[in-house]
Amino acid sequence: MSYQFNEALDNPIPTYDGDKFLAELGKIVAADVLLTAPEQLAPFESDGLSMYRQQPFAAVLPNTIEQVQKILQLCDAMNVPVVTRGAGTGLSGGALPFAHCLLLVMSKFDQIINIDAKNNCAVVQPGVRNLAISEAVSPLGLYYAPDPSSQIACSIGGNVAENAGGVHCLKYGLTVHNLMAIKAFTISGEAVELGGSGLDSAGLDLMALLTGSEGLLAVITEITVKLLPKPLSTKTLLVAFDSIDKASDGVGQIIAAGVIPAGLEMMDSLAIQAAEDFAQVGYPRDAKAILLVELDGFTESVDEELELVNQVLTTAGATSIRLAKDDAERAQFWLGRKSAFPAVGRLAPDYYCMDGTIPRRELANVLNYIQELSVFYDLPVANVFHAGDGNLHPLILFDSSKPESVANAEEFGAKILEKCTAVGGTITGEHGVGREKLNQMAVQFTDAEIAQLQAVKTAIDDKGLLNPGKLIPTLRRCQEYRAINAGAGK
Repeated sequence: MSYQFNEALDNPIPTYDGDKFLAELGKIVAADVLLTAPEQLAPFESDGLSMYRQQPFAAVLPNTIEQVQKILQLCDAMNVPVVTRGAGTGLSGGALPFAHCLLLVMSKFDQIINIDAKNNCAVVQPGVRNLAISEAVSPLGLYYAPDPSSQIACSIGGNVAENAGGVHCLKYGLTVHNLMAIKAFTISGEAVELGGSGLDSAGLDLMALLTGSEGLLAVITEITVKLLPKPLSTKTLLVAFDSIDKASDGVGQIIAAGVIPAGLEMMDSLAIQAAEDFAQVGYPRDAKAILLVELDGFTESVDEELELVNQVLTTAGATSIRLAKDDAERAQFWLGRKSAFPAVGRLAPDYYCMDGTIPRRELANVLNYIQELSVFYDLPVANVFHAGDGNLHPLILFDSSKPESVANAEEFGAKILEKCTAVGGTITGEHGVGREKLNQMAVQFTDAEIAQLQAVKTAIDDKGLLNPGKLIPTLRRCQEYRAINAGAGK
């Protein structure tokens, strides 16, 4: 069942006078930031999920927060749908425009407004790159913990919209756990401020509600993030195994031993080969799987944990355990992991990156199931993911020029996500739902639960103008997908 916008399954397309709207919009912003020509819109026709493409009716790149407010007020008054876009690195079609929408691009808001080293926080605009925060505060002995693989390019506003994680989310949490305050506008242009300097506040946690809402509730204009002191000691292990099963068991045994690593990543054989060809960091090519285990904290506690992890992984069947001898070698270990996605991208015309989360005890079971599907669909798959919290990222290799290959990749991905729910997991870990996983929402949630999600959306955006057709499927779509699956015996 197609993920493309379908009025029979999704909500009807709002109607408005396009020429009148553009004329009014031209009174708010200069002509050079209002894009309408196809060649101008081409760079914005997809996010990181490039297999889904659509140009918007128009795109606007405002220069001031006041312009953002006025644009939203105009869209509300004239019934124009709005899709907000950050850096465009998302992988679920969350920033995919529709032909009838205005694409609101927030990339010009790229300033770090204030760094408060005394209170370990920074105030930033939504277009600031994730990595730029840590780079700016590094001289102060601080860093920002959430570190998605795309951190060199992804924006903090997009991180908040998708509740991004990363390598270090096992110990330090997702984006939602590293925020203090958010400023935003609703579709009516109403300014809202959520959170604050205190550790907690009374009432509903609306900041957590907004984080991960994928642009359906408000447009974020300012974020206060928590900063952490750099650890006194950091040790990183590169651990090789001769089977996926042994590596998976090793992950669970580390946690069972009472150790919570700063990072605990796994790569399978295909990902290892691709990363080594690309980055040449010294990964063992003969390994069926590797773990990257990073421990940080006080020197004595790290040394104790290092000894324990060595014992645990040796018992689990590790064929080699290599400790990074210095910061340079540690950086090399992580360069391979951070380069895995572009490295795998060289193996086929396209890849489809999935994102599901499972209990750690199910790692071997689900990874073996993915390999069976790979054989069935005749599509290679590379696994590189956050093993510590069971957040899978299978990369399905396919050819987008061949419709059958695209259809097989989509069906392959859907079966992975549905397997995740079957073993007690979820259909998303950190990439969001967007358009990609709308159908699988019907597998994980009941109609009553989805209706509740829609009720929250309607309470804040009663016309459904903010990022329509994303995250929350209509009940019609849910029922159709369940019926199709039942008819196919799935």
